[in-house]
Amino acid sequence: MPLLATSLLIALLSLAITSEARLRTCKARNLPAIEVFGLEIVNLSSKEQRGFEAWDQPLDSNLPLKFKPLDFCNFTITYTHPGQNDRIHVYIWLPFDDWNGRFLGQGGGGWSAGGDGALASGVALGYAAANTDAGHSLYGNFDDLLGNAHKWAMLSPGNINWVLLQDFASRALDDLPKIAKQVIKGFYGEEPKHSYWSGCSTGGRQGLMSAQRFPTNYNGILAVAPAINWASFVPAEYWPQIMMRKFNYYPPPHELEAIRKAAIESCDVLDGVKDGVISAPGLCAFDAQSVVGSTFYLDGEERVVTSAAADIANAIWEGPIQDGKREWFGNTHETSFGGMSPFMGIPDGLAMTICAAGGKNCEGYSFPISPNWIQYFVEKDPKFDVLQMDESDFFEALHRSRNEYSSIMDTSDPDLSGFKASGGKMITWHGLADELIFPNGSSNYYERVLALDPGAREFYRYFEAPGVQHCTGGIGAFPSHALDSLVAWVEKGIAPDTLDAASISRDKSEAVRSRPLCPYPQVAAYTGGDPDEASSFRCAESFDAFSEQRGPHTEL
Repeated sequence: MPLLATSLLIALLSLAITSEARLRTCKARNLPAIEVFGLEIVNLSSKEQRGFEAWDQPLDSNLPLKFKPLDFCNFTITYTHPGQNDRIHVYIWLPFDDWNGRFLGQGGGGWSAGGDGALASGVALGYAAANTDAGHSLYGNFDDLLGNAHKWAMLSPGNINWVLLQDFASRALDDLPKIAKQVIKGFYGEEPKHSYWSGCSTGGRQGLMSAQRFPTNYNGILAVAPAINWASFVPAEYWPQIMMRKFNYYPPPHELEAIRKAAIESCDVLDGVKDGVISAPGLCAFDAQSVVGSTFYLDGEERVVTSAAADIANAIWEGPIQDGKREWFGNTHETSFGGMSPFMGIPDGLAMTICAAGGKNCEGYSFPISPNWIQYFVEKDPKFDVLQMDESDFFEALHRSRNEYSSIMDTSDPDLSGFKASGGKMITWHGLADELIFPNGSSNYYERVLALDPGAREFYRYFEAPGVQHCTGGIGAFPSHALDSLVAWVEKGIAPDTLDAASISRDKSEAVRSRPLCPYPQVAAYTGGDPDEASSFRCAESFDAFSEQRGPHTEL
C-alpha cells in the first residue's frame, strides 16, 4: 500500500478511535442538546462509576440478579414542564464496555416512580438503563416509598397537587424514554436497537400505562403484579381493617396464620398435587368457620381459633360487598394476612395487627399506602383519622376515589390497539399469593382486553404464579427470566407458550421446584412423575380432564 494511503488510513482510524473515546467519555458537556416538546432541561450532570457494588436494591427483584462490580456512566437530567413548577429527575446508567444495544426503562414501587440507585441489575445484564423520580420522593427511603404522600400530595389542605400526581401517574413516563434515548445516542453514537420496560407493582402499572397511552415508546413491556385499577384496589386494601373494626376484634397474627394454614391444607390438592400451594384459587371454597375451636400456639400457650377471627378471614377472602354487589376482589386463601415482605424487607399485609406480649391488646396496622390515599387524596385532609372509618365510610371513600381518580390513576383501559399497531409485545405475570395487590384485578383486566380484541394473545400474554407473593417471595415457582422471554418474543418472534419458573431455597443457593407457568386461562396440569420437575406438567384448560373446566373467576 502506498505510504500516503497508509498514512491516511492510520489517520482515519485514529480519528474514529478518538471520536469513539469522546462519545464514551462520561462528561455531560459532550452530550448534544436534549430536546423534548413540552419540557425544559434545568441541569445535566454525570458521574463515572468504576467497580460499583452497592446495588442490592429491592426493586430489582423481578430481574435475574447477577451480582458483579459495574462500570458505567451515571447521567442525571433535571427538567421541568414550564409553568407547572415541577422538577423531575431522570437517571440513566450506561455501561462502558458491554452494552447489549438495548434500552431498559425500569419501574418503581409504592409512591416511588423510581430514583437513583435502582438501575444496577439492568446494567449488569448489559442494558442502558433509566428511570424517573416523577418529581417526588427519592428511591431508597422506605418512609417516602410507602407512607409519606403528605410531602407532595397537597398544595394545602383541601387542594391536591394535580401536577405532581399527573407526573407520577403518566406524564413523566412519556418523558423518560424520550430523554433517555437521546442521551444513549449521544453517549454511544447510535440509538438503541430495541427498547424495553421492566417493573413490578407501581412499576407494573407504569408499564401498562406506557402500553395504553404511549404505545410507541417501547418494543417490549414486562409488567409484573401491576398496580392497575388504582382507584379501586388501593381503597380496597383497607377493607381488612374495616372488618376488624366491624367485628370489634383484632386477631393476633398467629390466629390468622392458623386459619390460612388450614385453608391451604384444605385446597392444596385441588390441582392434583400436594405441595403447600393453592394453584386453583377459583375452586377453593374453604370456610374459616370450619376451624373455629381448633388450637394454635402463641408464645408457648395453647389458644383456640375464635368465631370472630373466622368471620374476619372470610370477609377478607370475599372482598368488599355492598348490598349484595361485589365492589372489588378479596385476597386468595393462601395469601398471608400480614408478615414480612421479601420484596421490601418491611412488615406488610392487609390484616396486620400489633400485639402486646402473649398476643394481648392487639391493634390494627394497615399497609401505609391505602390510608395515605384515603387521607390525602380522597378526603384531602391531613387530620382525617382513618381509624374511625366504619363500613359506610369505607364505601363512600371507595366511590369517591373512583369518581375523581379513575381517569388519572387506574391504568385499566383494555384498548391496546395502538400498542398492537406499533408491533409491541407485552408480558404480565402476577403471584396468586400476592399480599398487597389482588391478582384477580389483573386477570379481570386481561379478560377485558380479550373481550375487546380476541386476538390479543398475539401480542399480550398474562400468566399467574401460584404461591408467589408480591413481586417475589413465597414457596411458589418464580419466573425470574421473564424478561428474556420477552426479548425472544420481540427480537426472534418466539411467543412464550410458558414462562419457566422455579422456587428457590431460603438461602437462594438452588432451585427447589420447577414449574411451567401457563398463559391465562390455562393452568399447569400434573401428568405424573416427579412433582418438583416442570416436565411433569402440561398446560391445559383444567387441572383434571374429568373436573369442571375452569372458567373466568374474576367477574365483578
